[in-house]
Amino acid sequence: MNGPGSAGNVISALASFIYPGLGQLVQGRLVAALVFFVLATLLWFVLLGWIIHIWATIDAAVYRG
Repeated sequence: MNGPGSAGNVISALASFIYPGLGQLVQGRLVAALVFFVLATLLWFVLLGWIIHIWATIDAAVYRG
């Protein structure tokens, strides 16, 4: 079962920690990956990207496929 704490979600969370949206891309969630990637990239310019960074990591970790 793919849920919070599964090996796939842990890997996805680590990938999203490296760059927001990468974990969602690993999970095959292209739209979510694009949203997190774009939001994080834009918000880092105003020093708020860390919010999206944390959100993407948590989202990848708790995703139920």
